[in-house]
Amino acid sequence: MSNATAVNLPADWSPSSWRQRTALQMPTYPDAAALDGALRELHALPPLVTSWEILALKKQIAEAQEGKRFILQGGDCAETFDGCTSEVISNRLKVLLQMSLVLVHGLRLPVVRIGRFAGQYAKPRSADSEERDGVSLPSYRGDIVNGPEFTAEARIPDPRRMIKAHARSAMTMNFVRSLIDGGFADLHHPEYWNLSWVGHSPLADEYRRMVDGIGDAVRFMETLSGNQLHNLNRVDFYTSHEALLLPYEEGQTREVPRNWGWFNLSTHFPWIGMRTAQLDGAHVEYFRGIRNPIGLKIGPSVAPEQLLKVIEALNPDNEPGRLTLIHRMGAAHIAEKLPPLLAAVKREGKRVLWICDPMHGNTESTTNGYKTRRFRNIRSELEQAFDAHAAAGLHLGGVHLELTGEDVTECLGGARELTESDLERAYRSTVDPRLNYEQALEIAMLIVRKRGQIVGL
Repeated sequence: MSNATAVNLPADWSPSSWRQRTALQMPTYPDAAALDGALRELHALPPLVTSWEILALKKQIAEAQEGKRFILQGGDCAETFDGCTSEVISNRLKVLLQMSLVLVHGLRLPVVRIGRFAGQYAKPRSADSEERDGVSLPSYRGDIVNGPEFTAEARIPDPRRMIKAHARSAMTMNFVRSLIDGGFADLHHPEYWNLSWVGHSPLADEYRRMVDGIGDAVRFMETLSGNQLHNLNRVDFYTSHEALLLPYEEGQTREVPRNWGWFNLSTHFPWIGMRTAQLDGAHVEYFRGIRNPIGLKIGPSVAPEQLLKVIEALNPDNEPGRLTLIHRMGAAHIAEKLPPLLAAVKREGKRVLWICDPMHGNTESTTNGYKTRRFRNIRSELEQAFDAHAAAGLHLGGVHLELTGEDVTECLGGARELTESDLERAYRSTVDPRLNYEQALEIAMLIVRKRGQIVGL
């Protein structure tokens, strides 16, 4: 990786050039001196990831673009500082490992695991303020900006929270790396990944049969070779988050020895959200200059010509592995809105990886006041995505999910057929509803079945 040659050094770009553009979804910090002090400290703190990890992921994404890998991206809608605990982190990791086990077994493809964690502390909001009982306060924008409590003090944007977010991200990454390096992801013992509360799951028996089959296959291969297959005792794991709070991202954007260009070293895989994807906006300006593989969320309002212009700005040299398009259309719109985008990108020969986010286009509110998603709509959008890509002569290369390893009841339906009355039992999300363990595992099994139908596995 150290001998990588320059693809493109963007003209008139620096880590701070985004400041000359309109930056949406940015908080207003009342204390400019405190903000400057926090940013100076952030610039001096060590990075969270390395450039060689970033370039390794870019290579794997390039292989996924060719249909040689499948991307599993998942994690919390928004991390919280209080959620930086060993139980929450290890359970989230278990869910992603179990899902990837199902996908590897069923798809017969290597799976690239990208967690929505170690930095997913900022959230875009539809309004700058929130009103309750006649009282209006600034919206909660994630723990990296302000607090979720509905008080004037908690809702004041505090730049010191960026330092705390960096520390929590470092703790999360350190624990994840320690677990993986210590054999937590060992394919010799996938039964260790079980969460304690899932014994009642309707999917438990099917999953255990799969685990037993993989264990038997591993032992058989080792018997034939006469040696232990050591590469099965650990996996690669990458981090991702929406790079929404640009001062924080700028503070972790660095040049490194023996590699040209600039890297965002706060994460391996940052993405641009749908609300901040304007061609002339600050976020596109920032993203066009970093060497990380990057993602772009696209919704049903995006026109083909508009998408092509943003693709050109973000990946003018058509670099493999550089750009991932994450479509989130909603089950009711994907059949109409996605095919024109697929056709336009294919016609122009753009090298991109297509990923389906079946969560964000299917959010609704229930009669009892909860923000939720119906599992049947999530499943429908994912199935329609596979069909649309196949009809266009393309392949869907991954999935982007909001999920948790906790026993939550936030999305309706699924294996246990959760209803609106179940939501109040264990609704813990501070922003968006997440799949629980068995719903996430059901999605993994659905992906295997659906892709098998398309490619004839």
